[in-house]
Amino acid sequence: MSTDAIVLLKEDHKTVEKLFKRFERADDEAFVEKRKIVDSIIEELTTHAFIEEEIFYPAARAGVPETEDHVLESVEEHHVVAWILSELAGMAPEAENFDAKVTVLTENVRHHVGEEEQEWFPQVREALGRKQLQELGARMIAAKAKAPRDPKALRSASSR
Repeated sequence: MSTDAIVLLKEDHKTVEKLFKRFERADDEAFVEKRKIVDSIIEELTTHAFIEEEIFYPAARAGVPETEDHVLESVEEHHVVAWILSELAGMAPEAENFDAKVTVLTENVRHHVGEEEQEWFPQVREALGRKQLQELGARMIAAKAKAPRDPKALRSASSR
C-alpha cells in the first residue's frame, strides 16, 4: 500500500519538528552540531517545499477550488522560508544572529504547518479521496529525488 500525499507531508512535518527540537536543545556553543542540524533543516524544507509546490498545491488548487487562498498564502510563506534558508546556508553558526534567524524560521514553519494540517488538509482529503491522494503521494516520493538543494531554486523563492 502506498503512502498518500497528506500522510507523506505530515511525516515531513514531523521530521522537521524533530530537527527544530534538536536545535533548541543544543548547547549555545555547540556550533558544529548546530551547523549540521541547520544543514539538515535546509535539505528537508527545500525538498518538502519543492514537492508541495510542484505536485500537491496544484492538485489541491484544481481539485478543491475553495483552498486557492490557502495555497496562495502557503506559497508566500514558502517564499519567506526559502530566503531565510538561503541566508542560513551561507551563515556561520557563530554569527550573533544565527540562533535568532533559526528561531524566526522555526516560528514561521510551525505556523505554516499548523494552518496546513488543521485548516485545509482535511478539506483536501475529503475532496480528493484516498486513490488520488495515493497517486499524488507516489508522484511526490519520486519527485523528492529531483528536488533542488538550493532553496533559492524553489519556484516560490522568486518574487513573481
